[in-house]
Amino acid sequence: MRVLALDGIHADGLNLFRDAGYDVQTADPIKDAATLASRLDGIDAVLVRSATQVSAEALAGAANLKVIGRAGAGVDTIDVEAATARGIAVMNAPDGNTLAAAEHAISLLFALARHIPKADAGMKAGEWPKTGLTGFELEGKRLGVIGLGRIGATVARKAAGIGMEVAAYDPFLPAAAADRMSVPMKPLDDLLAWADIVTLHIPRTKETTNLLSEDRLRAMKKGAYVINAARGGLVDEAALLRLLDEGHLAGAALDTFATEPLPKESPLRQHARLILTPHLGASTSEAQQAVSTILARQIIDFLKTGAVAGCVNLPPLTAEAAREVGPWMPLMTALGKLSARLVPAPTKLHITYAGRTEALDTRPLTRLLVAALLGSASGRVTPVNALHEAAARGLEVSETLGGDGDGFDRLLRIQIAGGTEDGRERTREIEATLHRGPRVVRLDGVEIEFDPLAPVLLMRNEDRPGMIGIVGSQLGAAGVNIVNFALGAAGDGQARAAITVDKPMDEAQLNVLRAIPGVLSLQQV
Repeated sequence: MRVLALDGIHADGLNLFRDAGYDVQTADPIKDAATLASRLDGIDAVLVRSATQVSAEALAGAANLKVIGRAGAGVDTIDVEAATARGIAVMNAPDGNTLAAAEHAISLLFALARHIPKADAGMKAGEWPKTGLTGFELEGKRLGVIGLGRIGATVARKAAGIGMEVAAYDPFLPAAAADRMSVPMKPLDDLLAWADIVTLHIPRTKETTNLLSEDRLRAMKKGAYVINAARGGLVDEAALLRLLDEGHLAGAALDTFATEPLPKESPLRQHARLILTPHLGASTSEAQQAVSTILARQIIDFLKTGAVAGCVNLPPLTAEAAREVGPWMPLMTALGKLSARLVPAPTKLHITYAGRTEALDTRPLTRLLVAALLGSASGRVTPVNALHEAAARGLEVSETLGGDGDGFDRLLRIQIAGGTEDGRERTREIEATLHRGPRVVRLDGVEIEFDPLAPVLLMRNEDRPGMIGIVGSQLGAAGVNIVNFALGAAGDGQARAAITVDKPMDEAQLNVLRAIPGVLSLQQV
């Protein structure tokens, strides 16, 4: 496995990869998409911070890439949609820099209240700049927190600790979770009209870009302050400058910007009522060490065990749950490939997880089966983009949990429909279990057992004496050994057979078997 680390990832995380046997390469930030695309050739995992933009163009030829890791929280510098479409997992490490980012927001709050940057600059210029630098006390002031996730909640707690009155708005927090928070929640417009200082702690998305527009900034109290130490682009920067010039807003502190690095000619740099820092929110040695090691462990676990943590485009799966579903994964891949052979252009797939399923997380299993079912057709399909690809190709996927396991602890029942046969929709059914190893126990309702991970011939034939002997003789003549021959009567004058052989057969050999009188159909899976 090859890892490419950009943007100065902390050495502690890189050493974890090396200890796990990974080949680790490092490089400075790469700004050009074509250059990044060339560096991703043969790479399994790429690690970035906020400097390198991982665009759709950069990912277009990354055939080996399995994971993009963001050493931090925000993933707005990564085209997550393009990564998902290509089956690439995108992981972040939001917990590692929580304290650093929250403390930086609090430091900007104090800097605004007491004019720290101006006072420092004046002193160093040989002045005694007391005039015009009268500040205000934070105790008793109203702080409006937009975004009450890990960082926002930490800011709220620390602000309450210094005597501030705190309320919040969170567009992503479910109502039930908001009810459990100790911070009062307000609608956004109400919060803006109430607060003396507003601080932002939300991701940048299409919905949150310019969340603080000119209209919303004007809706704030006259003399209020704005702090953005979250993501650039949440505040309309041009509108912010206008309201500072007009005196409607008393000041603002920005750690993040719509364009980074901030251009030298940016008018933001010249404004007397603005405090600017160069995206320092997560820039503590403790935070950088933490996010690098958290991310490394997540990626190593994902690649080695299938455990999913900190992934923005896959449902979470703990290491314990991964161990539970792990034995089923090879079976799901085999059943997906078998399903593709039985119904080449499926339109419906229904999976029933019967029997004892209370401890089984079926989400990765369903995704794995769909990936194997569609992957044999064309393109790169992984569990990351499997459901997206299914929808794009018109495959309806559904599942049922529980029900009678028909004597098995757990039984998988897979129904695949697509195309027509004898004027009716073609539907096939597979039932499988891990009891005594991975095996199919029924095919289209006929009891025939076989290992779907082994080379298998599926045969439909007339139910008459001598068929086993004739087929066996032809296989022997071809130098193919029969490992297992399972035969079941279908009850319609026909029989179904699953013949496990010791090696795959070529098309000429298969055609010899198909020409045997009484053999109605035969395919290799």
